[in-house]
Amino acid sequence: MSTPDISHIKSSDYQLIYEPAEDSFLFLDALLQDINFIRNLRPVTCLEIGSGSGIVSTFLAKELGCPVLSICTDINPHATEVTKKTGLQNGISLEPVLTDLVNGLGERLKSNVDVLLFNPPYVVTPSEEVGSHGIEASWAGGKCGREVIDRVLPLVPNLLSKIGVFYMVVIKENRPDEICSILMKSGFTMVTVLSRRSGPEFLSILRFTRVDYR
Repeated sequence: MSTPDISHIKSSDYQLIYEPAEDSFLFLDALLQDINFIRNLRPVTCLEIGSGSGIVSTFLAKELGCPVLSICTDINPHATEVTKKTGLQNGISLEPVLTDLVNGLGERLKSNVDVLLFNPPYVVTPSEEVGSHGIEASWAGGKCGREVIDRVLPLVPNLLSKIGVFYMVVIKENRPDEICSILMKSGFTMVTVLSRRSGPEFLSILRFTRVDYR
C-alpha cells in the first residue's frame, strides 16, 4: 500500500479542511482489503461525497491502476481546491465539484456510479453545528451523528449502477444496524469490512451491494 503524498497540504489548510485522521486511514485499509473485489467490478465511475483532502479518492484511483472517472464533491471550496491538488500531486486526475452532497449531479449520475465513497460528518453534536460554514461542519453529525448520513441514504439506490458498491464510515452511535435496515428496504445487503477503536470512537467501514448483484 502506498499512502498518497499529501506533503503539499499546509498546516494552514487544515484550519479550513478536514485533516486525514484515523477514520481516513481505516477507509484506506478497507479499500485495500477489498481492492480485488472492486477491480473485478471493472468500475468506470467513482464518486466520493465530501472528499475533504482528496486522500481517499486518490488512493483508490492509484490502487485500481486503470482509467476511472473520479468525481469528488464537497460543499467547502477549499476542500475542492485541495482535492484537485492531491490528485495532481500523486499523478491522478480527480474531478472536484463544489456542491452540497450531489446537488445538480443526481440526474447525470443516475445509475452510473460503480463505487460510491462517503466519510460523513458522523460525530454526535448539537444540530445547529451541522452544515455550518466552519471547520466543525466536516465532523458535526447532529443527533446520533446521522443528520447528514440520513440525507445521503435515500440517494444511494438511484446513484449506484447495477454492479455499484457503497462504502461508508460510521461509529457505533450512528446505529449501523438501523442504517442497514434502511438500505435493505431498497434491496441492499451490508458487510462490515473493517472496524477499529480510535480513542473513544469505535469506527467501522460498511460496504453495501445490491442483493441481486452477481
